[in-house]
Formats: sequence, structure tokens, C-alpha cells
Amino acid sequence: MSTRYDLTRDELAAVLDGEPRYRLDQLWDGLYTQLADPGDITNLPKALRARLDRDLPLALIPVTESVSDRGDTVKFLWELDGGGRVETVLMLYADRATVCVSSQAGCAMGCGFCATGQAGFTRHLTVGEIVEQVVRAAQRARSVGRRVSNIVFMGMGEPMANLDPVWASTERFHGDLGLSARHITISTVGIIPGIRSLADRSLPVNLAVSLHAANDTLRDELVPINKRYPIADLMDACEDYLDAKHRRVSFEWAMIDGVNDRDSDARELATLCRRLSPHAHVNLIPLNPTPGYPTTGTPLRRVEAFRDLLEAHGAN
Repeated sequence: MSTRYDLTRDELAAVLDGEPRYRLDQLWDGLYTQLADPGDITNLPKALRARLDRDLPLALIPVTESVSDRGDTVKFLWELDGGGRVETVLMLYADRATVCVSSQAGCAMGCGFCATGQAGFTRHLTVGEIVEQVVRAAQRARSVGRRVSNIVFMGMGEPMANLDPVWASTERFHGDLGLSARHITISTVGIIPGIRSLADRSLPVNLAVSLHAANDTLRDELVPINKRYPIADLMDACEDYLDAKHRRVSFEWAMIDGVNDRDSDARELATLCRRLSPHAHVNLIPLNPTPGYPTTGTPLRRVEAFRDLLEAHGAN
């Protein structure tokens, strides 16, 4: 049985076979504009609402929902059909509300410092499972008077390894939830064919690269896929993406104490950024500790010094 958000408009039309044609617009608007469950779409007949509730089940089973002390971060843990689990994070800022969405249950990229990478790969998520994460986070945001404005594919999994469902859900976010492409970011650890495919697609979304090292020796160790797609080739792909889409490229950098937070690392990273200047942006992320990786995150004072050094060398 297809779940609620897996279905395209044409597939929903088949579910509504025998109903007046305008029912499709009412249902689609209810799901994507009102963010409503079928049973709450009041311009549909009561019997039809009951049937759609039955025939269009949700895909994500809530396991836990945790809220930060200030209430500005909500983390959802979902169970999938078959038993895998994924997380979605809603982050409420003063000027925006962002959903961090997962694209896979687990991850096959094998980055040793990443808890998801340590857990290994379970399966790809479907379009419906990706879209439903955002809809349900948007419902939660609306309950506190906020509207989701940004989506980042930075949760569990490697988006470029599941690109067709990721892209189909991106088109749904843009065309039906009404988000601008400039407010959607797709991340990758550096899968070059995915970046090049993204450059050929219609929407100018933002690209984020989980870089973490600016020389191949260290990056081979931290991000094993670098052995297949080394930094020089990755930077060529990023440059071509910029030329095609004119959108910012972000470099994600998990700061690991004594590993990639040295002055030499800052100089190497700034050199890469200057090649794409002014369209490259560095996002420094102190590493969260994980049981499978003994090294800890960089202390805040060193993070700030690293940032200052990057800026002194011309990086954003």
C-alpha cells in the first residue's frame, strides 16, 4: 500500500476515481497548503474523508520527540516500515524555521567520526518518507505560530546516493509546499556524479559539501569516499555547479580536536574557498562526541581562533 505522501497528483487522481475532478484540487490543497490530514479537510465529504484516512496511511511511526530547554529545537525519531529509524530536526530561529531532513536510514559512506556512518546502511527513504518528515515538522512549527522556511538535507544518509527520491521530494517542497529553491540545501560528502547531476536539474538549490579536511591525506582518513573522488576533482565539480546555478556552496567542517583544527588546516581550507570566492561559505561545527570515535570536538576558544584565521585568509 502506498503511503500518503508517496503519491503524485496523477496517482491521487486514481485514488479519487469516480469522484468529481475538483476533489483532486481540494485534496492536494488540503495535504500541502493546509498541512491537514484527510479527515480534517472539511470541504471533502465525510465518507470520502474516512476512506482517504484509511487508504492513505502515514509512513512514519513516532518513537520519541525531544525539545530543547528553550523550545527552539525539536528532534523527532521515527520508525519506518521494516524497522529502520531516522531523525528529523526542526530548528526555530528568530528569522527562519528550518527542517533538517534524513534521506536514508543509516549511511554507507563510513565516515568514522559520524554516528550514522558508524551504524551502517539500512535502506533508502522513499519520496513519501522524505516529504512526510517535512510536513509533520511543519505541522509542529505551525502549532507554535511558525512557518517552515528552509529545508536542509543534512540528516541521516547521503542524499546524492538516493538522488532521484531526494530530487522528487525537492520538487514537491518547491512546487507544492511553496518553498523557494534558494531556501533548500542538498548536502553531500563529495559524490561528484551527484553534484554534476544536480547541476543539470531545473531548480537552483544550494549545495553543501561535508568537507572536513582540505588535503587528500587527511580527508582519505576522515571521509573514505575521498579516495574515489579526491579534493581537486571535487572542487572542479563545485566550481561547475556555481557556474551553472549561481548559488552558494557551503563547506561543512566538523571541528575535531587536534585533527583538523590546526593553523595549517585553516590556511588550506581558505585556499580552497578563495577559488570559489565570494560564493563559498564555511560552516564550522564542533564535533559531537560519539561512542565509536574517541576524539572530541574542538573547544570553543579554538573554534573562534580557527574562524578568525579563516577570515584573515579571505574565507567567508
